[in-house]
Amino acid sequence: MNFRALFRVAWQALVRNAFRSLLTTLGIIIGVSAVITSMAIGNGARAAVAAQLARLGSNLIVVIPGSIVSGGVNLGAGARQSLTPQDATSIAKEVPGVAAVAPQTQITAQVVASGNNWSTTVIGTSPSWMQVQNWTMAQGSFFTDADMKSASKSAVLGATVAANLFPAGDAIGSTINIKGAPFTVIGVLAAKGQSGFGRDQDDQVIVPLTSMQLRLNGQTWLGSISISAQSPDAVSTVVSSTQALLRLNHRLTPGQQDDFSVRNIADVQAAASETSRIQSLLLAGVAAVSLIVGGIGIMNIMLVSVTERTREIGIRLAIGARQRDVLMQFLVEAVTLACIGGAIGVALGLGASLLTSKVAGWSVIIAPTSVLISFTFAALVGILFGFYPARRASQLNPIEALRHE
Repeated sequence: MNFRALFRVAWQALVRNAFRSLLTTLGIIIGVSAVITSMAIGNGARAAVAAQLARLGSNLIVVIPGSIVSGGVNLGAGARQSLTPQDATSIAKEVPGVAAVAPQTQITAQVVASGNNWSTTVIGTSPSWMQVQNWTMAQGSFFTDADMKSASKSAVLGATVAANLFPAGDAIGSTINIKGAPFTVIGVLAAKGQSGFGRDQDDQVIVPLTSMQLRLNGQTWLGSISISAQSPDAVSTVVSSTQALLRLNHRLTPGQQDDFSVRNIADVQAAASETSRIQSLLLAGVAAVSLIVGGIGIMNIMLVSVTERTREIGIRLAIGARQRDVLMQFLVEAVTLACIGGAIGVALGLGASLLTSKVAGWSVIIAPTSVLISFTFAALVGILFGFYPARRASQLNPIEALRHE
């Protein structure tokens, strides 16, 4: 018997008990749709986390001053005045694998312009800050190395600051006042929104580091140094080389502790990505249980079908059908049930994913591989759980089967 004939006979048998066949496929339908939906939500969550972390910067490494004890009180990381602009310069020149270095210091100040005022964070840094922090301009331009050398009174506004100080959108070329010092707005940063920690990344003003030190805070030390590695593979080398270089610059002996701390954002990114991946696999694993339950349902119904059609099987064997033909007939029925359930499950899974995205506002990514894997798994379930009933049918004794009522 060829496959086409087997499929026709299987289809006729399934249609005769259409409602029972539909109920049998429910487990497969629910399982496949659940796998597709959970993997789509998991992929979307992983992509959202990756995008959120990417806003922190590309292959970002942050160096901050170490802790200091004052009056018996440990003031914690960042309290020392141990980092200098010279440290940033030497890192950029001497550490291999570095793409860019941005020295940074910041204050909180009331910024005044055109009758409006806004309390915000003012950051003093270098032109490399744009590359290190993975930022782009919405209007105007960022300050240059020439602005750094001349301690230019130039300022770049975050989107939140620009919206509050210049509601009409006329920020470029305007003058803002920071702690009594006038600065000319030369650019507005593209909006990034909130960070993963809930901080408004657009609520900031960026000025040249030299201008910050000369006109705003009078400090010669840095609050941090941000480093961008050339590639993810270079991060560990940059971290170790930076630590060795700073210990040398700060003349620390082997017995002395570091007076700085190096933090690797790539570790955070990897941990978040791995957490999302495990959550996706967990959701898919839970959904796969439904496929197993569906397979048990198929096996149960196929055993019932074999019992109901024992006489029919006996007649087929008596008129010349081989055991292999009977085996294939019932196996095709089981696989057909599973594939029909898989196809319906795929449609429901795609619909549920899109509905979840629209109603709940969650980011979902439907990967073709998840659809293919879930449908293939449904077909395999049909084969695995349909084989035993099919084999049992093929091994019936024709004489005993013909006597069955």
